Amino acid sequence: MPIFETQEEVPLIKEKLQRVGITNLRTVAKINWKGKVYTFIPEFEITIDVPEEKKGIHMSRLVESITETMSEAVEEEVARAHTSLEELGRCIIKRLERKHSHKRAEVWIRTQLILERETPASRKATFEPYNVEVGIIKREDGTFEKVLRVEVFGNTVCPHAMANNEGRTHIQRAIAKLEVKGDYREEIALEDMIDVVEGSFSSPTYTLLKTVDENAVVRRMYENPKFVEDVAREIMFKAKQRFRGKIHVKVVSNESIHKHDVIAETWGSSP
Repeated sequence: MPIFETQEEVPLIKEKLQRVGITNLRTVAKINWKGKVYTFIPEFEITIDVPEEKKGIHMSRLVESITETMSEAVEEEVARAHTSLEELGRCIIKRLERKHSHKRAEVWIRTQLILERETPASRKATFEPYNVEVGIIKREDGTFEKVLRVEVFGNTVCPHAMANNEGRTHIQRAIAKLEVKGDYREEIALEDMIDVVEGSFSSPTYTLLKTVDENAVVRRMYENPKFVEDVAREIMFKAKQRFRGKIHVKVVSNESIHKHDVIAETWGSSP
């Protein structure tokens, strides 16, 4: 039976589409991170542009490019100490070039990074999860840029209530997101971005806390009261010092005594 390539037909409405592809695809990836091989189960979004004279794309070829990358290219990349999610994304785009003509392509990889931390008083090891996202974008001129995003939970203590209530105040959990967008060749570690964000709260949060650790966290929070605006400004200040590119910071404070939440957001760049 003949196979009709309906994707190659001319569409009734001729409009160029900038992003067409697949999203919410989960698979397994191995990354050699700091000399150790880690297994991730990331979520992928892969898109390419479609010209106005072409009806659609071959979706199976996008999935096939990931499968081949996992089974072939990653095995080679894992042996190299600098392998990263960014490299994995670029490798997928390179394989796409052989299967689907395009001028622009994007690969987005969303996963969790687990970092080993130490509790503040008992000094016990605790493993903390952080949501991370890596985007690799091939521009129409053939150059590459990357977008790195991290999401970190922390705590804040209200300075206003503390100043007006004899040192007593309310505390809340906050969520901060840091995005750095720049040239693919810039070396930016996701764990460094996480450190910048986590160190900007009144205190970090922990999965494991003994009583002595809880006391240490509370003391640290009260010694370091901050508005959500303070957290956003500090993240931006530190990020400009450490990373080159366009920077976006968003912090949301889940208020404990209000029915609403509070948000602070800022954009900047570092040359």
